Amino acid sequence: MVTAKAVIFGDGERLLGFSEEERPLVLQLGGADPEELARASRIAADWGYGELNLNVGCPSDRVQGGRFGACLMREPALVGECLAAMGEGGLPVSLKCRIGVDDQDPEEALDAVADAALAAGVEAIWVHARKAWLKGLSPAQNRDVPPLDYARVARLKARLPVFVGLNGGIATAEAARAEGERFDGVMIGRAAYQRPAILTALAGLSGEADRAHRLAVARRMADYADAWVARGGRLNNVTRHMLGLFHAERGARDWRRTLAAVGQTPGAAGDYLRAAVDAIEAAMMQPETAAAA
Repeated sequence: MVTAKAVIFGDGERLLGFSEEERPLVLQLGGADPEELARASRIAADWGYGELNLNVGCPSDRVQGGRFGACLMREPALVGECLAAMGEGGLPVSLKCRIGVDDQDPEEALDAVADAALAAGVEAIWVHARKAWLKGLSPAQNRDVPPLDYARVARLKARLPVFVGLNGGIATAEAARAEGERFDGVMIGRAAYQRPAILTALAGLSGEADRAHRLAVARRMADYADAWVARGGRLNNVTRHMLGLFHAERGARDWRRTLAAVGQTPGAAGDYLRAAVDAIEAAMMQPETAAAA
């Protein structure tokens, strides 16, 4: 999420710049001022984003102080105004929300926000199937403590003639497939970040084919790292997001340790990452007995 004010007044390259490999790409905006959101949306369109999303789900204190994020669940009319304004950028617009906040009735709260979004012309509504407790729970606790209510999101999907996607608690490929049968889409967050193999499993890869694919991805990321460092970036900006790529594989601990170390090495670039890939490939190819020894 990037705030509308940051898009308007901040460092565009740092906040909005991306590589072609990242497409298709959605920019999630935070804000509660329709005029600012409209201006930020036009800027995002100029940068080449493919879609815009309004964050009505983040429960952090900083977001609450700015009168946006999950606290907007209490102001559905304003949500509608913000979404309509974002459409001025000419891009498809979607909403990401919770089922309610604090003591709100999820039946009334979610319907009110969703109906406002539909009236504003959104193309998709993504629902994190938990309440956000703005008082008493930290942002981290808000990701896990409030109970999931997939049934509430299913009732919304049954009622609305628009794409409704499910988010929250989807941690395996099996769960994603199962929920994908009754929703228009599923959104996988931390599980995919921490264990990217969930994505190869969803692509139908397993065993040696899965491992070979992830090794190939890691080598492509080494090429990406070379280009990133050549533009003035640090290797750590790339490698810190790859720590879970070989989760639960033989050599995974050394992989994480190596990436953490080389990422901080001044001037390090793709060759350091290639060496780490060679090392974990060798570890994964060891017989079970040799690995255990």
